[in-house]
Amino acid sequence: MQPGNDTQISEFLLLGLSEEPELQPLIFGLFLSMYLVTVCGNLLIILAVSSDSHLHTPMYFFLANLSFVDICFTSTTIPKMLWNIQVQSKVITYEGCLCQIYFFVLFAGLDIFLLTVMAYDRFVAICHPLHYMVIMNPQLCRLLVLMSWITSILNSLLESLLVLWLSFCTEVEIPHFFCELNQMIHLACSDTFLNNMVMYFVAMLLAGGPFIGILYTYSKIVSSIRGISSAQGKYKAFSTCASHLSVVSLFYCTGLGVYLSSAAPQSSHASAVASVMYTVVTPMLNPFIYSLRNKDIKGALLRFSGMQRKTTII
Repeated sequence: MQPGNDTQISEFLLLGLSEEPELQPLIFGLFLSMYLVTVCGNLLIILAVSSDSHLHTPMYFFLANLSFVDICFTSTTIPKMLWNIQVQSKVITYEGCLCQIYFFVLFAGLDIFLLTVMAYDRFVAICHPLHYMVIMNPQLCRLLVLMSWITSILNSLLESLLVLWLSFCTEVEIPHFFCELNQMIHLACSDTFLNNMVMYFVAMLLAGGPFIGILYTYSKIVSSIRGISSAQGKYKAFSTCASHLSVVSLFYCTGLGVYLSSAAPQSSHASAVASVMYTVVTPMLNPFIYSLRNKDIKGALLRFSGMQRKTTII
């Protein structure tokens, strides 16, 4: 079996969300605004957690990692899209496309694993509060994050290497605003059986498995909350999970919507639009969801901004 790309394809065309010229300035402005909000919002979360000793706990350690991954996740696709609109070009090189696939799969996988780890953290905090600091010790927290990175890197490397075996016809147009793995496989001229099998198997194992794990942990959390006698205690326990549960629901529901829309006939444009939800909107909303419902984060952000003002005065 010889490696693909026999026709020596050197570049692809990203058709984007719309081919109407009059809509391009609107799309550019909208996505630039969302990208800046995403980067600034998640960066503030990282700065708040790192600068405030009160937030040096497992929950906020995982949150800071999630914010970093969300910045990288969005930066994988949006800057190239904005650049193409600015220079009025749709071209992306073959190497650039492979890089997008690699990093997109990498950070999407990390998002899933970190959300799962955060669910486990909430499970231990609510179901085993007396042993929380013993179980969720710094060594275990770092190990969980490290294993998430290693698994995501290996999966991303596997998916990217399999794309190298594919052959593409000339004049390849991608009906998307980035090189999405599923779209690339559909556009290949060579046999894609192995690629499809690996992609769907990995999706079931590395996305479906963690999702089942999250559902299981929250079933245990709900059972524990129901056993709390006081209404105030129930509210406090639920409030610690509400933000994470909102983010998980948003990420998985939008991701599921993309794959359901891609399964429908003539759905390339619909899939591209749906992808905006979990590639741009979800990372943008995460800082708001966590900060608006979290007094610790809001307090840390206020203290951080206060330190900045003092530094400026001095």
